[in-house]
Amino acid sequence: MLAIRLTRQGAKKKPFYRVVVAEKRAKRDGRFVEIVGYYNPCREPVELKLDHDRISYWIKCGAQPTDTVKNLIRKSEQQQQSAGN
Repeated sequence: MLAIRLTRQGAKKKPFYRVVVAEKRAKRDGRFVEIVGYYNPCREPVELKLDHDRISYWIKCGAQPTDTVKNLIRKSEQQQQSAGN
């Protein structure tokens, strides 16, 4: 089973995260299938970039996003809507 989840990158106390599609049983920072975005909470304002087309493709294929990734997807969609208005 596939999961859409975060992998931690960056230095100690300065993390940034990649949003990846990975096998559910794989290690957190281990093997993944595809990178579909990134999230950097250390920047001001927070950097968040997601490829919504690929995320929806993987969800249709059966991948399940984690709770954190669901929240990030929702936040990213809200940013796109507010930027579009």
